[in-house]
Amino acid sequence: MAGHPEAPAIEIAALTKRYGATTAVDDVSIAIPEGTIFGLLGTNGAGKTTTFKCAMGLARPSAGSVRFHGQALQPKMFESMSYMPERPALYDWMTGMQHLEAARRTFAQYDRARARELADLFALDLRKRAGKLSKGQQSALGLVLAFSIRPQVLVLDEPSSGLDPLHQRHVLDLMIDAAAGGATVVFSSHQIGQVERAAERVAILHRGKLVLEGVVEDLKAQEKIVEATFETDAPTIAGLEANASVRHLMRQGRLLRAYIRGTGDGVVAAIQAAAPTSVRILDQNLEDIFLVAVGGN
Repeated sequence: MAGHPEAPAIEIAALTKRYGATTAVDDVSIAIPEGTIFGLLGTNGAGKTTTFKCAMGLARPSAGSVRFHGQALQPKMFESMSYMPERPALYDWMTGMQHLEAARRTFAQYDRARARELADLFALDLRKRAGKLSKGQQSALGLVLAFSIRPQVLVLDEPSSGLDPLHQRHVLDLMIDAAAGGATVVFSSHQIGQVERAAERVAILHRGKLVLEGVVEDLKAQEKIVEATFETDAPTIAGLEANASVRHLMRQGRLLRAYIRGTGDGVVAAIQAAAPTSVRILDQNLEDIFLVAVGGN
């Protein structure tokens, strides 16, 4: 999944979107390199879908901008872009085959053989009307449409929604293959393990604000857990909560966990001074990083 940091495919600058008194997206800035798989994480209501809608011209930003290769969104750009909302925009009365035929007429780069290959991959019956398909089958049809035009930019909102584990794996493989071919893929998912497996870079939104962004492996290298066990209940250690390196503290019986960023200067020494029976430094996975970033435990 090689990226090209010198050429942002998508640049979101100070994006803000308000609905009345509610701020759905609050001053978000993200630069997404070309050829990258970029994961957008957040709880429900974090602003992920609104960010996508603003990026794709489906909602007008209250402030800020979104640019593709340095240019504002223009109708001609949609010829090389695919956007799949969580609920794909399908016509209930049209069959899967009719949807593919519409894509063939609309997109010059539509690949008929690729579309049939993808339909077989997802075991999709193209003779059925979209309104008769299950949620997972509708997602599959949306994915077939999104990938069959071989776009340079894919924006996928919860693309695995309703799919079984095998087909979820297919989605990850398709994204990885697309990025390997030079496409830029941006997707959201509640399944953090999927994001960790596929995404090179990730951003975390919380209550409309960008709280963390970066290369996944870099974030994991920076974030650690200092885990200490005590003979009795874990004590309150003076100065630990005020340490700038400590992002979250958890006490559970005899166990103390300090979630730290960077070297954690002074954290290990302060914990060791409280005479624990053991101290370990553990890696964080993306789920740990996400939960700390949004204030979870």
